[in-house]
Amino acid sequence: MSEAFFAGSYGGNDDKLRDDSLLECKICWYVYNPADGDDYWQIPPGTPFSKLPSNWSCPNCDGNKSDFMVVRDAS
Repeated sequence: MSEAFFAGSYGGNDDKLRDDSLLECKICWYVYNPADGDDYWQIPPGTPFSKLPSNWSCPNCDGNKSDFMVVRDAS
């Protein structure tokens, strides 16, 4: 799929992200906020999306990490 089709798609490209970027699951709209971390996966607060394990998936619907969309930079 082309970047033009999914303009905000993360697609596994960490270069698109800042440490405070918020990303949203395109399936269930769960928003990963690095300030909060992820209790389900035991990810501590302050962990940027780019530092999540490669096998991390959405804690709500199990959507793939690469399918998240960049919502905005938190700052």
